[in-house]
Amino acid sequence: MTCKHVDSAELRVPTPAQSVYREDCTQCFDSIDDPTGLNVCLYCFNGGCCSDRNHAKIHHESSRHPMVLNIKRKRKRTKREEPPQKISKLAIVAETEDDRYDTTTEVRCYECGMEDVDKSSGKLSAVVDGVLRANTFAKQAEVQAWEQEITACEHTLCLEQEPARQIESQSLGHCSMCDLKGNLWLCLQCGNLGCGRQQFGGVGGNSHGLKHTELTSHAVAVKLGSLTPDGTADIYCYACNEERTDPELAAHLGHWGINIAEREKTEKSLTEMQIEQNLKWEFSMTTEDGKELKPIFGEGFTGLKNLGNSCYLASILQCLFSMPAFAARYFHPQEPPPAVPNPAEDLETQLRKVADGLLSGRYSYPDSDVIASEDSPYIPHQKGLAPAMLKHLIGRGHEEFSTMRQQDAFELFLHLLKLVTRSQHSCPAHDPVKAFRFVMEQRLQCISCNRVRYRTDEQDNISIPVPVRRKLRVINSDETDEKPKDEFEPVTLKECLDTFTGAEEVELTCPGCGSKAGFTKRSLFKTFPEVLAVNARRFELVNWVPTKLDVPVVVDDEPFHLDSYMSSGQQDGEELLPEDADTSAATQFQPNAVAVEQLEAMGFPRVRCEKALHATGNGDAETAMNWLFSHMEDPDIDTPLDLGGSNSTGTSTSVDAESVEMMAAMGIGAPQARKALKETGGDVSRAVDWVFNHPDDQGEMEDETAQADAHVQGVSGEKTMAGNSDRPATFRLQSIVCHKGASIHAGHYVAFIRKLIPDEGSQSWVLYNDEKVVKAVDVEEMKKFAYVYFFGRA
Repeated sequence: MTCKHVDSAELRVPTPAQSVYREDCTQCFDSIDDPTGLNVCLYCFNGGCCSDRNHAKIHHESSRHPMVLNIKRKRKRTKREEPPQKISKLAIVAETEDDRYDTTTEVRCYECGMEDVDKSSGKLSAVVDGVLRANTFAKQAEVQAWEQEITACEHTLCLEQEPARQIESQSLGHCSMCDLKGNLWLCLQCGNLGCGRQQFGGVGGNSHGLKHTELTSHAVAVKLGSLTPDGTADIYCYACNEERTDPELAAHLGHWGINIAEREKTEKSLTEMQIEQNLKWEFSMTTEDGKELKPIFGEGFTGLKNLGNSCYLASILQCLFSMPAFAARYFHPQEPPPAVPNPAEDLETQLRKVADGLLSGRYSYPDSDVIASEDSPYIPHQKGLAPAMLKHLIGRGHEEFSTMRQQDAFELFLHLLKLVTRSQHSCPAHDPVKAFRFVMEQRLQCISCNRVRYRTDEQDNISIPVPVRRKLRVINSDETDEKPKDEFEPVTLKECLDTFTGAEEVELTCPGCGSKAGFTKRSLFKTFPEVLAVNARRFELVNWVPTKLDVPVVVDDEPFHLDSYMSSGQQDGEELLPEDADTSAATQFQPNAVAVEQLEAMGFPRVRCEKALHATGNGDAETAMNWLFSHMEDPDIDTPLDLGGSNSTGTSTSVDAESVEMMAAMGIGAPQARKALKETGGDVSRAVDWVFNHPDDQGEMEDETAQADAHVQGVSGEKTMAGNSDRPATFRLQSIVCHKGASIHAGHYVAFIRKLIPDEGSQSWVLYNDEKVVKAVDVEEMKKFAYVYFFGRA
């Protein structure tokens, strides 16, 4: 009997632009590696499981597409006698699928009830071959092999050197601007020796090599300590801001009297330091005696594969779906999946798929493809789930999250909350982001007349500043010239919260009494959330680049109270500032008259002088002059400064909500973003500059009247605010996201979550390191340097 659908007009070979879902089901994580395999629709190329859930049959019943290609894959078994070979270079060689798997296929027809349709009949041969040859959806989003490619550039190829001179020997040379003798970079154009940037691992540097480039425009430099007799070295082009190669390196060094054949490598290369830094997190998977930590399996203990720099996503997903609000919203194992035509492109479906994968325990078991011998210390972990479809949806249309580059986990958290809130939540389902929402109340009090004003702002996180106190170093006589890594005194979470909620003075003109003495400003909690998300800001600007600081923050495991940080609202005897007054006068800017006079004497127009002083905190003329030099090309540089002073509605210049969201994606809180945008006329780029120039300004809360639409109206018409004001406000640390690396856009992210481990009577900390899930050790040290903290109400 022949299937009547083999010549169907709808059967077509997949085009290069079409996604073929032939690795895992679009509605769960059952895959071609399961015993029953995966059914790929030969009409729309949707992948559906055919086990007990049988999402393939559900797809057939809704789409009426009769024919599928069943694909089963079995791993060629390997025996692991010892831990994986240590990585020695920045390369992972990609294996072919045939090298790793045995694959079998079979065409089935639901409508005809046939199990093994002849693949050579009708159009099937071409269509089946096209499905198997097409790039899978995951491969369209995943890098198959990583190789850091370094090439030459026009600056190394066309290098013109100045007259030759002898450079000091390897032992006597030092930076031309300081006394450092290590991390030295030789300018190949003029022979200048300058120290490099400070690197992780305690490698000192004052960036004098970069300073030399800024002064001379000489682009190419080589790191002397990285020179080897075979001609390899670290070569950096400051003009391209990239590592490069120099085909004529031996000749260019010989020009300065350096024989590369006689050089001995004395310092780690940039690649070696990067590999060493990335491998440090692998060491945390072992105990002090070198044994690997024992994996944990079961419900809620499922790992996620790294899709290529996707650890930032995995760590946030693990934390979110460990929370009751997200689990209750998306984990419904007894319910059928959403009835949508394209499950892979539906956010609701993919969030439910991830919830099922992480929480059901269905996929949490040791990797059966790896057999450890009795004497082997290696313990098989899980294969891990690949959330490629969700990653695609989260990143779609986003400039950063759509790439394969490492990203900021906290920015991803904010972006994901926004996507979830914007998605549909049909009754009785509720937006799980409500668990994070609360209200901050800002109190302004005039120093002269003591009248006050209260404003509120709904938030879903707080970003707290971490006080930085460097430890004093004792210089020993035998200490090397290499600059040691900075060490910092530990601070407590309470100290960070005290700083965040502390009072400060701001220069404003009182709309009630007209005084320019200023205001005191303080922000406190009006309500508390069920889950408090806290981002610890451990960064400072070094050469205008945000640099991470390893400041330890002490956070207890025990519950603690936040009652002291709750606003008590308007008090008896407090007089409110008049609402009908022109409140924009409170933000009226008065430029520093002396600085304006100095800038005008230099030839700058008054409009530009006022703009520069406003953007730099109304300080001195030199700072404003530097700002002017870097903003000469701004299209609105000659537009008069407009801070909304003519606004008669009682509020200052309106702020575009999308601009606030853009700045929030950069890790800038809504109050700071709102204030910066108002101060810079809505220009996002200038607003970011303003935030960096005013790091201690807590920003401006949104007027309650402006938030009326954002609050839910009760039956009585009264506004019900996010969160609740119940006391005691007791919180306990539930999970953390930790980061290892000098920059939030590099390194590695992992999650630690407090959970009840099977066969144990109390909760313990569990480490989620991509697909590896183990009982954590040394959590106290990790908590001190966490990047994101999640506190649940106890």
